[in-house]
Amino acid sequence: MTDTSEPSQATPIGRRSVLIASGATAAALAVAATVTPEAPTADADTGNTGNTAPVAAAAVCTLTREMTEGPYYLDGQFVRSNIRENKTGIPFQLTLTVVDDDTCAPLNNALVEIWHADVLGEYSGFVGENGHNEPDNGTFLRGGVLTDSSGVARITTVYPGWYRGRCIHIHLKVHVNVRLTADGSFTGGQELFTGQLYFAESVTRAVAAIAPYRSNTVPRTTLAQDSIYDGGGAASGLLTLTALGSSPSAGYAGSLTVGVESS
Repeated sequence: MTDTSEPSQATPIGRRSVLIASGATAAALAVAATVTPEAPTADADTGNTGNTAPVAAAAVCTLTREMTEGPYYLDGQFVRSNIRENKTGIPFQLTLTVVDDDTCAPLNNALVEIWHADVLGEYSGFVGENGHNEPDNGTFLRGGVLTDSSGVARITTVYPGWYRGRCIHIHLKVHVNVRLTADGSFTGGQELFTGQLYFAESVTRAVAAIAPYRSNTVPRTTLAQDSIYDGGGAASGLLTLTALGSSPSAGYAGSLTVGVESS
């Protein structure tokens, strides 16, 4: 399962660019309610852990390019805050704050949609492309939520696995003016942003060494080796990671502030 349709380097898409507040500032804006000053965090650029106190100052925003959608997107996924279904893996709590790139004002009622591979590197709807045989319902580890009045979207999932040719990542779309459907999905609206979210290599290395991730024997591409991630840190989608406990098996929280061109 290799993103063969993805170019070796992401390219700009007009003014549909994204600003992402970097480092501890992003963490303070996005997860102030869940991350305490004493919590160990992984630095967005280096992956080093340390005690990072929330920052009260306004975000310093950096324009960045959108990232490719890749070949594994499926339309019409569920609007839900927990996308785990029955998938194993350590807990991962994702918090994204969506803001307008001109004013940094929070974007309310925007649909934040994500999808990613499971522990064995398989995407729902495409199981088998990373060499594993498992049930495929076309919905696991896919879904989205509407942002609240503060522009915040929180999604519960598992730490992603990897597949051949790509580092660990989460795909992301932001939509506005969607219509919720009776079956729990959504339709219509306008797509404002398509990107990818990345994980510090030091954290991924620790996660890859524990069960059930170590059962994935496909060679793992590191962050530095990846053909899509451009080394830009938070400005390129690298999450600020916070440990949820004293060991990797306890899981992680990940945060980022994403600004989109909304007009």
